[in-house]
Amino acid sequence: MRPRALIVDDEAPARAELRYLLEEIGQVQVVGEATNGEEALLLLQSLEYDLVLLDVRMPGGSGLEVAAALRELPHRPKVIFTTAYPDHAVEAFDLSAADYLVKPFDSDRLRRALDRALTAGAERSGADGGASSGHGHGPGQGHGHDQRHGAGSDVEPLVRIPVQRDGRTVLVDGASIVYASATHGYSSLKLADERLLVTLSLNELERRLRGHFFRTHRSYLVNLDHVRELVPDFRGALVLVMDDRQRSKVEVSRRHARELRRRFGM
Repeated sequence: MRPRALIVDDEAPARAELRYLLEEIGQVQVVGEATNGEEALLLLQSLEYDLVLLDVRMPGGSGLEVAAALRELPHRPKVIFTTAYPDHAVEAFDLSAADYLVKPFDSDRLRRALDRALTAGAERSGADGGASSGHGHGPGQGHGHDQRHGAGSDVEPLVRIPVQRDGRTVLVDGASIVYASATHGYSSLKLADERLLVTLSLNELERRLRGHFFRTHRSYLVNLDHVRELVPDFRGALVLVMDDRQRSKVEVSRRHARELRRRFGM
C-alpha cells in the first residue's frame, strides 16, 4: 500500500493543484485534505498518516504550529512544507521538516521532496530496529559527518544551513562555509567560490554552528578550519587570510585577537 498523505492548505485551488501533482507522480495516496491547522490536527489524531504537506500561513493555526504538535503523536508523519513564503524555512527545518517547497513548484521538484521524505522515513524505521547507526536524521541534525575540530576544540558535528536559491531550499553544510558576515539585516555566507544570503542573524548562525566558528568581530563569524594565515597589524589586532578562492581577508578586533591566538595555541 502506498504511503498515506494529508494535504493542508486554506486555498482550494492550491489543494487541487497539489492533489493533481501527487496523483500524477503516484508515490503516495491522498486520503485527506484540511483547510486549516485545527482541521489538520483533528484528522491527524483520527488516522495515521505517513506524510503531511503543509502550508505555512493559514487560519486556525499555522503550519509551523501543526508541525510542532506532530511531535506528540505516537505515529509521527513526515512533513513537507508547501508555501508561497520563503522566509520560514529556518523554522521549518528546526521542526525536522523533510523539505520546504516555495510555490510555484513543478512535479520534478515535488518528486524530489517526496523521495527525500519517504527515504528518510524508511531509514528511520531501519535504524529503530537495531543499535544506533546514525540514520534517520532530518535536515540540520548532522548526517553522519566526521567531527572536525577547529583549533583543537572538541565540538559536535556541524549542522546544515537552509538557503533559498532560485525558488529551492538548498542545505549548505556548515563545514563548507568559510566565513559569515552581517549585511543589511541578513547574513552572507562565503563559500569557496560563491556567496549566499540567509535570513539568519550572525548570533543565530553562531549558535547553530557551535564551536567550529569564531566571532572575530561583531560583523564576522569565521570557520577556523578555513583560516590560512594570521597577519598582525600595527594596532595589535589581526587579519585572517582565508582559504577560499579569493583568499579573503577578515578583520579580527583587538578584543578578540587574544582569544583567537589562544585557540590556535599561539
